[in-house]
Amino acid sequence: MDKQELRDRIWDGLEESGEARFPFPPHGRIPNFAGADAAAERLGERPEWAKADAIKINPDSPQRPVRKRALEAGKTLYMAVPRLRDADCFLRLDPREIDDYDRATTLSGSSELGIQVGPDEVDSVDLIVSGSVAVTEDGARIGKGEGYSDLEYALLDTLDLVDETTPIATTVHESQVVDKQVAVDDHDVPLDLVVTPERAIETETPYDRSDGIDWSALDEERIEEMPVLRELRDGGTF
Repeated sequence: MDKQELRDRIWDGLEESGEARFPFPPHGRIPNFAGADAAAERLGERPEWAKADAIKINPDSPQRPVRKRALEAGKTLYMAVPRLRDADCFLRLDPREIDDYDRATTLSGSSELGIQVGPDEVDSVDLIVSGSVAVTEDGARIGKGEGYSDLEYALLDTLDLVDETTPIATTVHESQVVDKQVAVDDHDVPLDLVVTPERAIETETPYDRSDGIDWSALDEERIEEMPVLRELRDGGTF
């Protein structure tokens, strides 16, 4: 089963079982699921969470409870600007500067209440929470297929804002945890922790993380679309 076939199976299964949640349909996105709040609560009980002051997190609906819990716990959130399209390519949500956490955790509210910052204004990241379409118990992750989550990690690694010890977690529905063999590409970033409403899985992943940006995997058009990549390619520093 290739990655797209597996995505389709997961999306179809969530929809047909009634376990998908708004926005609909679940297809083509990081799918929201019944129990996302419970998964966020379980993640909040983990030592990786307790130790983290700054968290890089995805903006998708199933991780909204994670974002709210983080702000309530006084943690600073960083979210990538969609497609890294701006020079200030991260959005910082500082709970000390926000008085409406419910609003701040929505996609539109985060852009209104957060502050766009450049890489030089990003603190070291203590925990990454990624959205997933499918995962395995040994840490292989399949996203929606655009590759931005892996690229964002590679960028943070290149800028020395994360390293190989920075834990990477996801929250998913139990049905998104699959036992299929999944092909893992060199640029795919594996997971250390998979959290469902029912359990937390320490993956002890055998897969290596990418080491910075793989420029050979990026065509000129994609680099030109992202100011931070253009700056790094041309020898700039932050």
